[in-house]
Amino acid sequence: MVHMDIAPHKRILCALDTTDQEQALSLARDLSPYVGGVKLGLEFFCAHGPDGFARIADCGMPIFLDLKLHDIPNTIAKAIKSLSPLQPFMMTIHAGGGPAMMKAAIDAAQEATDKANLKRAMVVGVTVLTSMDQTDLDAIGIHRPPAQQVEILARAAQEAGLDGVVCSSHEITRLRKACDNDFRLIVPGIRPKGSDKGDQKRIKTPAEAVKLGADYLVIGRPITMAADPVAAAQRIATELTL
Repeated sequence: MVHMDIAPHKRILCALDTTDQEQALSLARDLSPYVGGVKLGLEFFCAHGPDGFARIADCGMPIFLDLKLHDIPNTIAKAIKSLSPLQPFMMTIHAGGGPAMMKAAIDAAQEATDKANLKRAMVVGVTVLTSMDQTDLDAIGIHRPPAQQVEILARAAQEAGLDGVVCSSHEITRLRKACDNDFRLIVPGIRPKGSDKGDQKRIKTPAEAVKLGADYLVIGRPITMAADPVAAAQRIATELTL
């Protein structure tokens, strides 16, 4: 099921994968009318922390804070409570941390926002990284196929109360059957036709992913490394309306 309440361009979350704060700020300002939000990852947050986050947030853009937290439940709960006042649109934890860790995360997010009377950030679980394939899973002792592993983690995430998961486009159809329709699917590894695959191994085009049932598309280099990032974002949004 495709959630029709999301406008085509709002599905695009542009990954600002850089430690250059001024570059990230410039991109966020320029792209603001053309995408649904920006993703700040571990490299940016390690370099600039909450102050850097706040500078990007001043552009008025929803921010997907993609730190992929993974620790014991108590530590995760405290981390989520520390991050909640920043008011991100969405945050990530590793679904592989287990049910107790995931429940601690969503409970902490709700508690923190209730206390401050703020809107709660979506908390989503990272399943299997899109840079990984069967060979990579075998190397760490997981001998089931990637799609099966993703479904196991997604079912656990939904049962723990998370808002959705991060998965590759190859698992969308499977997860739409396995999980409730309200469960959000955030899909990285998106490459418009003609784009370089880079280090991504499980990919599809934006239109293919949305047609299958993706809610949000995480797109970085095809936009940020384009000669004209705004034009690149507009082309993707147009593709999603066809």
